[in-house]
Amino acid sequence: MDAFYASVEWLRYPQLRGLPMVIGGGRRREDELIARLNAERPERSWTADDLADIPVDFFPLLKDYVGRGVITTASYAAREFGVGSAMGLMKAARLCPQAILLPADFDQYRHYSRAFKAVIREIAPVMEDRGIDEVYIDFTDVPGGQREGGRVLARLIQKGIFQATGLTCSVGVAPNKLLAKMASEFNKPNGISIVLEGDLQTRIWPLPCRKINGVGPKADARLQAQGIRTIGELAARERHWLVEHFGKSYGAWLHDAAWGRDARPVVTESEPVSMSRETTFERDLHAVRDRAELGAIFTRLAEQVAGDLQRKGYAGKTIGIKLRFDDFKIATRDQTIAEFTNDARRIRQVAGQCLKRVDLTRRLRLLGVRVGSLVKLDSASNKAPDTTERAQAAIESEAHPGELF
Repeated sequence: MDAFYASVEWLRYPQLRGLPMVIGGGRRREDELIARLNAERPERSWTADDLADIPVDFFPLLKDYVGRGVITTASYAAREFGVGSAMGLMKAARLCPQAILLPADFDQYRHYSRAFKAVIREIAPVMEDRGIDEVYIDFTDVPGGQREGGRVLARLIQKGIFQATGLTCSVGVAPNKLLAKMASEFNKPNGISIVLEGDLQTRIWPLPCRKINGVGPKADARLQAQGIRTIGELAARERHWLVEHFGKSYGAWLHDAAWGRDARPVVTESEPVSMSRETTFERDLHAVRDRAELGAIFTRLAEQVAGDLQRKGYAGKTIGIKLRFDDFKIATRDQTIAEFTNDARRIRQVAGQCLKRVDLTRRLRLLGVRVGSLVKLDSASNKAPDTTERAQAAIESEAHPGELF
């Protein structure tokens, strides 16, 4: 999908379309926005039906943001200033102070995610869900899927999604997932790109190695240190050299990726390995001085993870925590229990035990709770398979003496 979160916001605020805009920071409260409108712009009585009429100069600007939030997404106009996803909002404000700042509305994003995927499944049912705004589709057995190299079907999908949602998407058509992912970025927004096997040297090799999905900043820095900047330069290296310098598995994969090889099938169903929730604080918090605030956040995270598990029909038995300190160092701890659970109190209790194994003298920037070793529950009962007396006793003793927060 094209700048998915921003595009969903433009359905609500069409007056912002085409402007530099970033989404991030706190959660949306439409009622607060309407109340502020009526207080500051009393010339009319504003309601939730008037969002498209809000003057552009009423929206908050990135330059006025103070805090430690990060960007969820940025519009294409904002990206031209070097602003991008996962960048700190304060840093982004220095690059593009005039950008409009909107809080995220994940309920809306999930709604439109389900809507565009439903359109795709009606046309091409062999679809792999890759997150809220991206899928892989296997065209092989779709009637007419090979016409014009896949372009006809790609246009049909784009048209169907736009009619159903008002949103645009970009489609990359290629012999495999690796090349299709790269091709989908060639003609954004609302583009179609077809890459054939014979296009490897002319269209893929001139690209920087970072364009390969799976080559991150650290790997790219190591490649550049060896004088390898483009995919073509990577393809010129012998497999054994890459294995020697990057390890047996990753080195071999780099060689295959540079030559456009990818045998992964489109997987229509997959089981999650774990589920987690985490939050970055607006200010650093201390385990003792901010115990009450941290305790409330910790409980909420456990409840959110439990809600995710229950809603999707899973339970897990490995419960863990993630901490990021004020020096940006990260600590993780986990504990495997005897019974599977999706109970918020049990998750909170075991996660609290994990906290005891961490030095909490430094202030905290981030806190997260994770549940792994998942199993799918009986859809009829949707209850965890073990409610032993020992597990129940552990739940009842949640507020045990000496709990950190």
